[in-house]
Amino acid sequence: MPKRYSGEYKQAAIQDCQNGIPIDEVSQTRGIAVSTIYRWLKDCAEEIPHPHYSALLRKKEHLEHVLEVIRLSGLIDEVSLRRRLDILETLHVQHEEYNVNELCEALNVARGTFYNHIFRRADRSKYEEEQAQLMLQVQQIFDGSQQRFGAEKIRIILAESGIHVGKKRIRGIMQELGLESIRENAKRDYKKRQEHQRKNLLDQNFTASRQNEIWVSDITYFKIKDYGIYFCVIMDLFSRKIVGYRISRKCSTQLVSSTFRKAFRDRGNPSDLTFHSDRGPQYVSGTFHTLLKKCGIKQSFSKSGCPHDNAVAEAFFSTFKREEAYRHEYSSEADFRKSVDAYVDFYNYVRPHQTLAYKAPARFEELYGKEETQDL
Repeated sequence: MPKRYSGEYKQAAIQDCQNGIPIDEVSQTRGIAVSTIYRWLKDCAEEIPHPHYSALLRKKEHLEHVLEVIRLSGLIDEVSLRRRLDILETLHVQHEEYNVNELCEALNVARGTFYNHIFRRADRSKYEEEQAQLMLQVQQIFDGSQQRFGAEKIRIILAESGIHVGKKRIRGIMQELGLESIRENAKRDYKKRQEHQRKNLLDQNFTASRQNEIWVSDITYFKIKDYGIYFCVIMDLFSRKIVGYRISRKCSTQLVSSTFRKAFRDRGNPSDLTFHSDRGPQYVSGTFHTLLKKCGIKQSFSKSGCPHDNAVAEAFFSTFKREEAYRHEYSSEADFRKSVDAYVDFYNYVRPHQTLAYKAPARFEELYGKEETQDL
């Protein structure tokens, strides 16, 4: 399994990099792979807002309102199209920091109209004429592909029409026009949408006021002889009781789904339940998400690379390994299953839990679970 680092160690490494220490040096000093540090820095950039984020957001909203007022006033449209085209042409030449797309949108002029204006100029050079026509063709191909095509595919389509230009030139035109293939950032945008959907509803608040209010789940791995075994558990945060568990040689969505189905059935198909886990592929899969949705369950996820967000489930596995697994040399899967069955029974019905005022989970539910349920 990949090596895990504590949150404090991870933050210290990120802070070293932000303080200007070279990544290679941080890698050697702290014994962390360079690729891991780069991933942490990327996650940090996506998850941690800029220190002036609120101020920047207010400024952005202010500028959007100013532009909207200008548009609503109709002042831009009062200027003749011919005059706006002349202004656009001047700005296009003198201010390279603004692309054609931005200039045309600001002055409410269609891009095609602007290119036709340049194309009809009598004093333009042969290259300018060719460039203007090429820009129009690139725009048309890009729009026809519904923003899917990048420079290489546009180059191929132009070549099929007998127009042979380099990919680099087309890329420059696309940058000038402000065109960006949705393929370029499709994965990033998809991940951002998924990130928005995969909310952490607990935010490390591992308390519940009643039974079946919050369940947490995790999977751990054991090596037995020449094969691996995966152990999945579901715990009720209210009583810390293991309400479902299964063992499998495959770490699959089926393992998680079957564990949940049995727990859900055994606990009487509870309603108003939140299910929390890490972002393992078994938990984020569409199949498992659909199952939870069908049962009316809200799904919550830990943040990427933050095991502390699922600390209670992680702690159970740590306890199980210290008190049971590390004491045995398992000879078979059946031997391991017997050990798990015995320990879960011991954990639920015998072992006192500090968080529960030193009562076993099952006893805690007997004393307080029914009372809480009746109050609902």
